[in-house]
Amino acid sequence: MSKVNIVRLTNEEIRDLGIESWPIWEKEISRFDWTYSDDEQCYILEGEFIVETKEGIFNVVPGDYVTFQKGLTCIWDIKKPVKKYYNFS
Repeated sequence: MSKVNIVRLTNEEIRDLGIESWPIWEKEISRFDWTYSDDEQCYILEGEFIVETKEGIFNVVPGDYVTFQKGLTCIWDIKKPVKKYYNFS
């Protein structure tokens, strides 16, 4: 399995996961290195960004549900300001 996984969820899945109760993170257009110290799940509300990894390049847009595995090192390249729900596990 990839260290980055992107799927689309139904409204029922969003509700069942409790996503709308998660904290919100926002970030302006920028480019930065990041390493995940825990698994993260996030649901993109606004914005557009690219995650560059050793496995490849992942384009992320609103409506995407993204999971990042612990230990992933990547570069975030934010093209449009991001607003997302997030949860660490």
